[in-house]
Amino acid sequence: MRARLMRLFDTPFLKRVGWHARRMSEKVEGGFFRSLLLGLVVILALAAVIVWVGETDGSIGDLGASFYWSMTTVMGQGDASYVSGPVGWVMGWVLGLFGVAIVATITGVFVGFVIEFLLKEGQGMGASGYRDHIVVCGWNTTARDLVAELKSDAYKGHVVLLHNSDSNPAGDGVYFVRGDGTNEADLERAGIRLARSAIICPADASDEADMHSILTVLAIESMAPAVRTVVEVNNPAHVSHFHRAEVDELLVTSKLVAHLLARSAIYPGLSELVTDIVSGGEGSELYRVVLPDECVGKSIDEVSALLRARHAATLLAISRNGSTYTNPQPDFQLMIDDTLVVVAESLGTLHPLEDATAFE
Repeated sequence: MRARLMRLFDTPFLKRVGWHARRMSEKVEGGFFRSLLLGLVVILALAAVIVWVGETDGSIGDLGASFYWSMTTVMGQGDASYVSGPVGWVMGWVLGLFGVAIVATITGVFVGFVIEFLLKEGQGMGASGYRDHIVVCGWNTTARDLVAELKSDAYKGHVVLLHNSDSNPAGDGVYFVRGDGTNEADLERAGIRLARSAIICPADASDEADMHSILTVLAIESMAPAVRTVVEVNNPAHVSHFHRAEVDELLVTSKLVAHLLARSAIYPGLSELVTDIVSGGEGSELYRVVLPDECVGKSIDEVSALLRARHAATLLAISRNGSTYTNPQPDFQLMIDDTLVVVAESLGTLHPLEDATAFE
């Protein structure tokens, strides 16, 4: 039962509500509500005692009934027949008027909270409340395409966009946090400590954008070193700086495109083939998976045949201890901690590699 309650209160929506409630409580003087509550208790008790003395026989049971009458009267649900004299009538009017003020105050606070919640959420000023999600820092054409890819891919988790703009450029299905990837408070609102990975995209093709990406990586690594960071790099000369910032993986888009264009000029149709593989074309989704138990100790040729026969998957590369082996020798044998990069229509019974530490 306790575990169910914990899961209930661990939902992203309730986390967002709690975050906005704490934010509003910091803006409101706590003494105001304490004074309001104290005043309410005093007036209820005073009215109950006066009615008890002036309208009842004075028994202990009548005191409890008088207090109950005063509380229900404040809420507009009191029994008017409980009192029958001037003292009770006056107390009823006082409590009725006081109840209007109390209800108006509570309603105002509640309406203010709802407006705060709706406006701030729409402006990207809320907190995601997600767990095991992907945070995209920055927005450009690459970010736009990768968000579309994540929406259409087998990935069923949440995506949070951290970007400094007036509205959400990613559209529906992506939680928007307005802010800067170098700001710790904004990263907290994006839920970076509980994220599975962060993708950093430069705002433009300038060197300054790369420097901002490096600062973003440093901020994430200092706050959540277990979160996997993946960066798009503009200038190949900055790669060493990103490595010093301890980025987990990077992609120099200009270098990749240049190499692919050069190879396509020599071997026609190569760019279309590679694009189809990496973009999840029909029957050619790219996966990184755990080595199946039945493949341990087998040669590369045996594993390739087994993957084709049992999983309809084509083996592209093997990762071992941080190194990648593409097209190894025929006598290359697979070990228990190896991971595979395969092309397949779907995962099927293969297990995806989800632990970011396995890439180290």
